[in-house]
Amino acid sequence: MTAEDALSERLQHCYTGVLNDVMRAMGLRNFVLPPEIRLHDRSRPLAGPIQTISGHVDEAADRHTTLLEWTGLLSKAKPGHVLVCQPHTRAVALMGELSAETLQHKGVRGYVVDGATRDLAFIEKIGFPIACTHTTPKDIVAFWLVDGTDVPIVIGEVRILPGDYLLADADGIVIVPKARAEEVVAEAERAIGTENLIRKAILAGEDPQRAYLKYGKF
Repeated sequence: MTAEDALSERLQHCYTGVLNDVMRAMGLRNFVLPPEIRLHDRSRPLAGPIQTISGHVDEAADRHTTLLEWTGLLSKAKPGHVLVCQPHTRAVALMGELSAETLQHKGVRGYVVDGATRDLAFIEKIGFPIACTHTTPKDIVAFWLVDGTDVPIVIGEVRILPGDYLLADADGIVIVPKARAEEVVAEAERAIGTENLIRKAILAGEDPQRAYLKYGKF
C-alpha cells in the first residue's frame, strides 16, 4: 500500500463535520464545496488524492475531436485518485456509464463534477462513487473540450490543486490541502477519539455541559 493509499484509508474513516471543525481551528478557510454537489450514493464515503480536470464549451468542435479528447482524458486517469472536474458548464453530462466503468476498471476511486452526469442507474449498479449537481441526458459530443488535467481549478470558493485530498460523505465534500493533509487527518482522528469519550460519558449518565467542560469539545 502506498502512502497515498494509507492516508486515503485513514481519511475515509473520518467524516466531513470533524474535518470542518479541525480545519477551521487550524485557521484554514474555503475548503467546503458548494452544497449542490452531492454524492449520489451517500451511504459510502469517498476519499482520496485529487486529479483535477478543467474544460470549456466549444460549440464549433466536431464529434471526433470532443470524443478523442474525452477518451484521452480517461487514458490519463490515475489509479487510487478521485477525479474532480470543473467543466465551466452545467448544460451537458460530464460522466456516463461507459466512462464510469472505464474509470472503475482503472482503479479510480470516484468522480466529482461541478455539473451534470447521466446514466446514474448504471453507475449506481456498478457501485462507482460519483458526486454531481444534477443529471441530464445531454452529452459532450460536439459541445465540450478538455482544457487540461492536473491543473489548478476553482469550484465555488475553493481552489483545488492536483494532489489535494477529498472527503465526501452524506453531509458534503471537503477539500484538504496536500501540504496539510497528514496533519489534518491526525487531528481529526484525535477529535473523533475525544468525541467517543464524551459520548461514552454522557451515555453513562454524565451531564452534557459537565462533559463539555471536562473535555473541551462537543
